[in-house]
Amino acid sequence: MASTTESFFAPSIAPNSHTDNPNPYSLSSMTSAQHYWSIAHDLTSASPPLEPHNYGIKHDMGFVGVQHAQKMEVCRHVLRKIGEDHPFESLYMIDAIQRLGIDNYFQEEIGAILHGHYVKYVAHGGDCGHELHEVALRFRLLRQQGYYVPADIFNNFKSKEGKFNKELAEDINGLMALYEASQLNIEDEDILDEAGKFSEQQLNARVRHLDESQVRVVGNTLRHPYHKSLARFMAKSFFGNFQQINGWPNDLELLAKMDFNMVQSMHQKEIAQISKWWADLGLSKELKFARNQPLKWYICSMVCLTDPDMSDERVELTKPISLIYIIDDIFDVYGTIEELTLFTEAVNKWDFAALEQLPEYMKICFKALYDITNEISNKLHQKHGWNPIDALRKTWASLCNAFLVEAKWFASGHSPRSEEYLENAVISSGVHVVLVHTFFLLGQRVTKETEDLVDNLPGIISSPATILRLWDDLGSAMDESQEGRDGSYIDYYVKEHQGCSIKEAREKVVSMIADAWKRLNKECLSPNPFPAAFTKASLNIARMVPLLYNYDDNHCLPSFQEHLKSVLYESVSL
Repeated sequence: MASTTESFFAPSIAPNSHTDNPNPYSLSSMTSAQHYWSIAHDLTSASPPLEPHNYGIKHDMGFVGVQHAQKMEVCRHVLRKIGEDHPFESLYMIDAIQRLGIDNYFQEEIGAILHGHYVKYVAHGGDCGHELHEVALRFRLLRQQGYYVPADIFNNFKSKEGKFNKELAEDINGLMALYEASQLNIEDEDILDEAGKFSEQQLNARVRHLDESQVRVVGNTLRHPYHKSLARFMAKSFFGNFQQINGWPNDLELLAKMDFNMVQSMHQKEIAQISKWWADLGLSKELKFARNQPLKWYICSMVCLTDPDMSDERVELTKPISLIYIIDDIFDVYGTIEELTLFTEAVNKWDFAALEQLPEYMKICFKALYDITNEISNKLHQKHGWNPIDALRKTWASLCNAFLVEAKWFASGHSPRSEEYLENAVISSGVHVVLVHTFFLLGQRVTKETEDLVDNLPGIISSPATILRLWDDLGSAMDESQEGRDGSYIDYYVKEHQGCSIKEAREKVVSMIADAWKRLNKECLSPNPFPAAFTKASLNIARMVPLLYNYDDNHCLPSFQEHLKSVLYESVSL
């Protein structure tokens, strides 16, 4: 049976002799930086001290909060000014803001600047430029914003033979930007597939000619492209890339460091809330088999909902995530088929009467599920005027139904076809449960139409679920604490296709993960019926997968544990 939902980024490097555009993060662009530093200096010296506003951090941070608010207004002013006067540099600044994980504070400004770029360079067919770095950066930022930008703009960088120009091999910044842009490809965009392979090959070939700092930046780009990485987990790596002592890069870095420490403090308080809730719930005492991992469950909601002002939502989302794990263990390890069938019937009926013949631990688990789901539904009804109880019940029923299918396959010795397995495993991944709860916790655009879309497993939910399940099935995810029997797409595919090797099956799965990313990218383009916060949550689950499933030989997650320690417990010096 398949286990459930437990169940990256680099700036431009310093310019070299082959690059015409100066790097605004480096000392070479000091003239421009000094100009914008003067803007920032005038703003702070001429204005009275700013009152601390609620920029998403709900608890009072005192003097630090005042400094944070002041620095934010400085950066906001500079971003607007650069957006008006220097369109290309505004792209650099937006990129830096996003990589530092503070873009939630500048959504209005970023939206206005990128809309201007879209109107000028895409909608009205303006000259997109001839510098690969500029074209690729604009392409990526616009697609991330939901704008469809035709990929054929990269044909301008091809030779008459239809291959990317050999001269591009010398443009390291351009190659990195091209590689980053290729991560936003959608189905049938062969040119972006080609761009990704070309840029990756050229960057790997150039590494031996670069200095240590440049090698680090290129390596980060190839391992952790921005679109497929978690900005909050990667922000610290970006701090050291600012070399200027003045200018907007310095202001952004100071703001990001203050924000990092403030958000870290908030996360620690949320963890304390979750730990208390879990202890008060008492499931770990009543259900001896229950995993006692509230921090692990919280990480999923922390990654899914990144904006600082979603503290309450993160705490609430952690509760159903904990139940996914517990119910998974019941199906995977402890229950008999007869018991699991009755338990699933009880969840489908949402009725305690169906539990009479079940063991006590199942009754306790169902009561926790019943109470927590009703509690969350009532809170959302009071807050948003919409009670999602029916949708949440259906979601839990679908999860248990999928778990039961897998339990019956194993008990009977049935080996499903690989596609039959995957169709069920997408639901048993638990991603559907997490995102449906997320959808209602966000409380945005909750209409009958969007509720139906969520209920019918649209691509924005099924794609990250597919990515999670297939990545797990590559064999790197072995839960150190679970003794259940797991099948995998690879196992069933090899059985189904005579003569197919494990290596070929793994290559097939890697290709399927890439295709799922393409579908997810397409789902995120406008127009789509979902709010931006929900789209971001869906992307973040897909981005989380490599961290949560990259086990070493000792069944540990060294990379994830290191990131976790850094984000939650190691503050940064200002």
